[in-house]
Amino acid sequence: MNSLREMKVGSRGRVRGFAEGQRGYRKKLLAMGLTPGTGFSILQVAPMGDPVEIEVRGFKLSLRKDEAAVLLVEDA
Repeated sequence: MNSLREMKVGSRGRVRGFAEGQRGYRKKLLAMGLTPGTGFSILQVAPMGDPVEIEVRGFKLSLRKDEAAVLLVEDA
């Protein structure tokens, strides 16, 4: 499993889970539809790497570095 922060623009992935010890971010990500098994694609990454924009469930979502680091993903 990788972190979302490690993926490149244009790549596709699937949510596998969440990093340990990040309950606040985990609840927020779940509420935004990033549940295990959900597919997404990387649309953009800001020049300094924060935020990253993904498309998930038909909408665009921007995540900060700290939020993206919590999300564990696999290539789709």
